[in-house]
Amino acid sequence: MPSTLPDEPDTLAPDQALDGAVEHATMLFDRRRTTPCTARSFVAMTLTQWGRTERLDDIRLCISELVTNAVLHGAPAGGQVLVRVELHATVLRVEVHDGGNGTPAKRESRGTADGGRGLQLVSAVADHWGVMERQGPGKCVWAAFHHSAVPTC
Repeated sequence: MPSTLPDEPDTLAPDQALDGAVEHATMLFDRRRTTPCTARSFVAMTLTQWGRTERLDDIRLCISELVTNAVLHGAPAGGQVLVRVELHATVLRVEVHDGGNGTPAKRESRGTADGGRGLQLVSAVADHWGVMERQGPGKCVWAAFHHSAVPTC
């Protein structure tokens, strides 16, 4: 089940968009096998430019899993995946948008199966995550990470 804590002031509920964002960056990627790697690089470069690398490994892992899911299960053939990074006062939020049907759900992995652990990892690493509908086709899967109010050097 997606994790949302709307009673916490700096937790970004699914219906919050850019309200109060200090910084944001967005990039559109073609649906390719290389898209998760390219998206990880985009997010890492963005966070480095913002001086917000304190949770970089966690965020890169989550972006990798969310983009992989979008490429494998969400974006239709010939489609695209949009990655958005939003920096708020004490929360950093990443979003992955695709045009596919269906709603991702965390599921129990099956022993030695190669797949099926992506949202388990996101749930374990991110402070909050969820799925929201978009205007038009598809969905947005997001993850939020608390950070200090002071940027890292």
